[in-house]
Amino acid sequence: MRQAIELNENWIFVKHAENVTEAATVQGEEISLPHTWNAVDGQDGGNDYYRGTCWYRRMLESPQLNAGQKVYLEFDGAAMTADVYLNGEKLARHEGGYSRFRVNVTEKLRTGTNELAVSVDNADNDHVYPQKADFTFYGGLYRMVRLVIVPEVHFSMDYYGGDGIRVTPEVTLADGNREHAQAKITVEIWADGGAERVTVTAADQTKQAAVADGYAKAEFELSDVHLWDGVEDPYLYTAKAELASGDVVETRFGCRCFHVDPQKGFFLNGRAYPLRGVSRHQDRAGVGNALTSAMHQEDMEIIKEIGANTLRLAHYQHAQEFYDLCDENGLIVWAEIPYITLHMPNGRENTLSQMQELVVQNYNHPSIVCWGLSNEITASGGVTEDLLENHRLLNDLCHRLDASRFTTMADVFMLEMDSPVLEIPDVNSYNLYFGWYLGELEQNDAFFDEYHAKYPDRCIGFSEYGADANPQYQSAEPDKGDYTESYQAVFHEHILQMIEKRPWLWATHVWNLFDFAADGRDEGGKNGQNQKGLVTMDRKLKKDAFYLYKAYWNRKEPFVHLCGRRYTDRTEAETEVKMYSNQPEVTLFVDGKKRETMQGSHVFRFKVPISGTHRIEAQTGVCRDFITVRKAEEKNMDYVFGQADGVVNWFDKDDFKPGYFSIQDTMGALQSHPQAGALIGKLTESASAARGDVAQSVKDNPNLQKMMMGMTLEGMLKQVRDMVTPEQVKALNDALQQIKKPEQTK
Repeated sequence: MRQAIELNENWIFVKHAENVTEAATVQGEEISLPHTWNAVDGQDGGNDYYRGTCWYRRMLESPQLNAGQKVYLEFDGAAMTADVYLNGEKLARHEGGYSRFRVNVTEKLRTGTNELAVSVDNADNDHVYPQKADFTFYGGLYRMVRLVIVPEVHFSMDYYGGDGIRVTPEVTLADGNREHAQAKITVEIWADGGAERVTVTAADQTKQAAVADGYAKAEFELSDVHLWDGVEDPYLYTAKAELASGDVVETRFGCRCFHVDPQKGFFLNGRAYPLRGVSRHQDRAGVGNALTSAMHQEDMEIIKEIGANTLRLAHYQHAQEFYDLCDENGLIVWAEIPYITLHMPNGRENTLSQMQELVVQNYNHPSIVCWGLSNEITASGGVTEDLLENHRLLNDLCHRLDASRFTTMADVFMLEMDSPVLEIPDVNSYNLYFGWYLGELEQNDAFFDEYHAKYPDRCIGFSEYGADANPQYQSAEPDKGDYTESYQAVFHEHILQMIEKRPWLWATHVWNLFDFAADGRDEGGKNGQNQKGLVTMDRKLKKDAFYLYKAYWNRKEPFVHLCGRRYTDRTEAETEVKMYSNQPEVTLFVDGKKRETMQGSHVFRFKVPISGTHRIEAQTGVCRDFITVRKAEEKNMDYVFGQADGVVNWFDKDDFKPGYFSIQDTMGALQSHPQAGALIGKLTESASAARGDVAQSVKDNPNLQKMMMGMTLEGMLKQVRDMVTPEQVKALNDALQQIKKPEQTK
């Protein structure tokens, strides 16, 4: 009979020790699991962020064993590299911070009390991923550790952290009818210790299977299968395997079929099922990545509220509890390994081992439909033959381990559309940030249209997009780079409309659902955080953009949300009041009096004169929401990032002459005209001299050059605002306003 004993209490944490002997003698700190030493410094940024080796130790009583029983230590996650010692002897090393691993300690246990010590290291190195990325690399035993006792004859414990059971459902839709689907269920098991037969039960059917060379297989036919059908009906079956020794393993599985069409997008169980959702990191304020089960559940409740039907679980293997929650709630999942940003020539074996663990440990989750090979891996160093070969090996490994799912990649925006790396996975997705880091919002539309037109037989998705927003910052005239909650909403309004018009995008994932720790960041008024989340890192505040997505995606829960509740002090005489709702009609009340009823969809905008303090109320059906606004004589500088160094507003009014060039024209349009191009040429030379590294990266990347041509001059200037003064910008615009556009020339 299998027994699992959780070892979550009575640990001593030692931050600094040279070796296992010193770690055993230092006083240390009493802690319980899960635990990370970066719970605070990993999300505050600064020089105190510690990456290095720390130690965990505890006393371990030897269990009473029957003849032949085996004992394993099981670690659900130890970030990033772990060495396991028992009674001072090193027994195992595991490289990779996000997957389960086990250590057989049967022969090493002493009768009575044993000393267990684990060194965990998240320091820089040249072969264990991740090493360079925009998120904090927490260290610690941040998931559970347990002691597992199994009979001499038992299901395999030594194969890449798997459970020794694999279920493969093959669904056939009778005449395309999902209501009368059939399924063939293949259950495979791996056993150690000389097992001869195994009893296998699946979908209330039981069969006996012979074991040969540690392997057995049983097949079941379901004539009228209950499908795992996404968020509408995520039905789960259970498969169980039992050996005569009494060892038992169980797993849940779901019966579904899916495919991706380059013209029509994702299909689930024979019907079009557009994947529209969010990405998630596994950390939160105050606890880092040492999440409890209750925290995982709270995250899932927020995902259900927004109405997403897909999740990209970035950028590594997430906790088994969360994959289980995705199964139970019908979320379609993209799972990936932390092969990210920087390709390391010495890291190939680590990518392969982390991928093998990801697939083996998560094969039975019906929520997972694809394996992610890498993320923005060409961002540092470009495309090399070694990188290409690494991806080919990963792609082949995924298909060899799992013929039922497809592979994908998240490609950095500057990767050329004709790059050979795009030909390796089954489908691709791009991370685009036009309208935030560079360029204009409309360039997102143009990029995908060009890609789809050039490669109509390829499946393409939108794996990342977003804009940072600190809810403290607000504006009546939001603009990229201002870090306002207001601009984040405008950004996502545009992107959602763009996505709605392109059903061939096989999946789209907002970056990110939650703000997350990024130790290298110090921007937008918060140190050590990426603020692209629709919800703050502590999960306490949902930004306005969260409710925009809820209006589009959540069709079950009627609601109305008034934007700008943190924008109380307003200097404008007439202010915009914006509502998000999933209902077709909303009514606006001002100071208790009905002002206007509007019909529409998702986004509703009203103009309201303000002169004092006003209560603004929205109503749709029985749903209500209200905010307070107040007429202010002067701008509330608490709403502005960096006070005077905030958004660059070079022009107070619309004073651009039609038919003449201006800084609002694109770089491409300006450079194509002799006079305007000459003016821009001088500016470009000056910028190149000041920022040689940036200029060289643009020069070396044709795709980036093309993207720059689609930017407005104003947008480019705002990204180098430290190099220009308002007076220079006005003078440049005045000069351009003297040059007629070609269509105006007689």
